[in-house]
Amino acid sequence: MKFLLKLLLVEVLGLFCTLGLQAQSETYFTADELPDPLVWIPGPPDSTSIAFGYDVNQYMWGKEQRKNAERAEMAIRDAVYGTNTIAQEYSDAFGITISAEGTPAIYHVLDKGCKTIDLICQEIKKFYMRRRPFMVFKEHTLVPGDEEHLSKNGSYPSGHTILGWSGTLILTEINPDAADELSDRGYEYGQSRVIAGYHWQSDVNAGRVLTSAAFARLHTNKEYLDDMAAARKEFESLVAK
Repeated sequence: MKFLLKLLLVEVLGLFCTLGLQAQSETYFTADELPDPLVWIPGPPDSTSIAFGYDVNQYMWGKEQRKNAERAEMAIRDAVYGTNTIAQEYSDAFGITISAEGTPAIYHVLDKGCKTIDLICQEIKKFYMRRRPFMVFKEHTLVPGDEEHLSKNGSYPSGHTILGWSGTLILTEINPDAADELSDRGYEYGQSRVIAGYHWQSDVNAGRVLTSAAFARLHTNKEYLDDMAAARKEFESLVAK
């Protein structure tokens, strides 16, 4: 019996180790290895400041944008968080269809890179726990199904914007000739969060800055550089057909 218990314990510990390695392999860095925005980026604007007045004006601008059915639909699509959304929404700008099946090397570096960069906002969100605009104005968003969950998650900085701008920078590195198209789509992805009513403009702006800092850090990681080289090779082979 003791032998069986020891054997079971070894198997359980082995499983935990395996799961730990799998979790670690999902990103190129841990959160602690990325720049700490609490050290260098200002917090959200005070509610009595001119900067917050601009946030309010941009919230009103976003509500006006919802009257444009095409733009509102884009904001709703952009609200679905994840690599699949970036792949689908950025494919036209990128020049080829991005998918896990059709472009595995491109999708891999996009997914792992975005997940890594996303880590930069975890602690700063918890630190400020800024209330989202729909909570302040007590109004519904374009995507009401997300309101309960996101009301418990800090508004500053915008995590969606970090995802969207990460996708822009990573895909531009793969296909530099599409920089203008990708930057335009990435910019609008961030603005979708203002239009949807989930973020202040200053949340979105901060998200872009944090993304740039984490993206620079990625380039000190050999695994990322190797994955990027494989993605560029895959892209070149596909466009050469």
